[in-house]
Amino acid sequence: MRMLLTSFLLLGLPGGARVAPVPKIDLTVEEQAVLELTNQERAKEKLPPLKPNPILMKIARAHSQNMAKQEKLAHELDGKKPHQRAEDAGYKLGWIGENCAVGSDPYAPKDVVKSWMDSPGHRRNILDKRYTEIGIGMAKTSGGDIYWTQVFGNPPER
Repeated sequence: MRMLLTSFLLLGLPGGARVAPVPKIDLTVEEQAVLELTNQERAKEKLPPLKPNPILMKIARAHSQNMAKQEKLAHELDGKKPHQRAEDAGYKLGWIGENCAVGSDPYAPKDVVKSWMDSPGHRRNILDKRYTEIGIGMAKTSGGDIYWTQVFGNPPER
């Protein structure tokens, strides 16, 4: 199985209060599995679980789709970095982080979370106590490569 990983952490961005109500989030089976596995890793370190955020979900899904479309694993695509994608989507942030990966089909949720946990930068994002929310995305190319994105956030106090 071929796999590549990339991690991004951006600290201390200014932000304002979020005003929109949080809508219900429907997760795919794969997204739910990544969420559960990620939160299991956090629980081992006695950290609170991350909660899915609809804006972060939208960002992660779109980034995975864009990476798959371009067949390029990157935090910066089309001139946009993670914090710019978050701001453009209306996520008011205090902290933002991103994990990305690509692997050949089958590249299951357990495989990608294990890969992230085996990498110091990705592990740091998953176990960062500042993060309270998460978005997860997955997209597949016609050639069978699977692109994954986790977007971590911590909005300013509401």
